[in-house]
Amino acid sequence: MRVYLVVTDETEEAGLALRFAARRAADTGGSVHILALVERQAFNAFGGVQATMEEESRDRAEVMATSAAGALFSESGTLPQISVKVGEGQAVIKEYLAEHPEVAALVLAAAAEGAPGPLVTHFSAIAGSLPCPLFIVPGGLTEEQIDAVS
Repeated sequence: MRVYLVVTDETEEAGLALRFAARRAADTGGSVHILALVERQAFNAFGGVQATMEEESRDRAEVMATSAAGALFSESGTLPQISVKVGEGQAVIKEYLAEHPEVAALVLAAAAEGAPGPLVTHFSAIAGSLPCPLFIVPGGLTEEQIDAVS
């Protein structure tokens, strides 16, 4: 079964990547994994404050991933696998890909304007060494255009 990995955050383009992945998964009999990233908080001399900030970030990421999964389920009838990981985004994604050889493609979306975003910039530069293809969805596409190409 083909597995499409989507990294989700609070950006509009993350929703586009999820839509593309969901459509591809439906067309190929595959599934979607949603990876929500939680950045480590900067060191704080008051460890309790740092732990509370990280917990709040993790809670937000879980809500965001669950919301994305709900949208995917309501549209396609399939439930994705959800993972919430703490750490630096690029390293967490590489680790996830190494731990999940069933992932057939990493799906990211570029910002509609300006720089494409740090993950797109990083992973497009190392696409040749990834264990799976990298799909980059242009952030300026409409839902109808995504549906047509996926």
